[in-house]
Amino acid sequence: MRFVRAIAGMLLLVIGIPALLAGGGLWLVARHANPGGAYAARFETVRTPGHAVVVTDLDRLLRREAPFARGTQTRLRLDARTPDGPAFVGLAPTAEVRPWLESVPYASVRRVALARGPLPVRTDAASPPVAPAADAVRPPLGLPFWVREGVGTLEWSADDLAGEPMSLVVMRPDGRADLTLDLRAELRAGWVGPVAWGLLVAGVLLVACAVLLLLRPPRPREVVFVVEPDQVPVLAGRLGVTSLSGLGVRDPHPVGSVPALRQLAPVGSGVSEWSRSAIGAEPARPTPEG
Repeated sequence: MRFVRAIAGMLLLVIGIPALLAGGGLWLVARHANPGGAYAARFETVRTPGHAVVVTDLDRLLRREAPFARGTQTRLRLDARTPDGPAFVGLAPTAEVRPWLESVPYASVRRVALARGPLPVRTDAASPPVAPAADAVRPPLGLPFWVREGVGTLEWSADDLAGEPMSLVVMRPDGRADLTLDLRAELRAGWVGPVAWGLLVAGVLLVACAVLLLLRPPRPREVVFVVEPDQVPVLAGRLGVTSLSGLGVRDPHPVGSVPALRQLAPVGSGVSEWSRSAIGAEPARPTPEG
């Protein structure tokens, strides 16, 4: 039984300590949220001679760079501005965006690295090359294929990215080329606080149970003798008792006291003062006459 308790205690420690560490980490992350409960980040300035900056598959980029932004109860917000004012931001199926931009140059976002300070954005060069005939593109506002669109700000959730691949497009509202973008992102994750406290509470309980199992003192073992009936006197003699029923009975004589000795009177060893024959003398027989 002690072996089982030791194994159970070690398993609880193996589960409880990582839960405590994960809960503590999430608690520290939750402390960095702004008063509104969101986490904000600023990107490096993005410049391209093309007409747009496009994230070809937004869900794949988030899965690779920021998987925590794809969970339930998570919303993302992107603020985009150009030197001339707010920029257009739209979310649409990739199959619709690609043919719409195939005749104009645009930059594709390859990677967004998580780092301290402004987040670096790595883009591929605008392609195809700028041509005089492709110096303009149809303004993006009001096109039917946009799932979500906005000027200056766009907000979406993980549910908007489910299903077919979705592209994020940032450009001027009028569609002109030579784009310079100032981007800021905001993440709202409603699950961070509850998960952090849940992990902390679960970790404390698991570690406490593990300590109780590992430090619990062992119970004294009970000894049970199973002997044949004819061996009972032998076992009683080995244990120094007159009978096995006397085991566990407190000695009525305290230690150090000498019990009174019993005097036994011998039987039949002395001669009675008034001794007499137990059998009387044989009576005389009458003498026959003549």
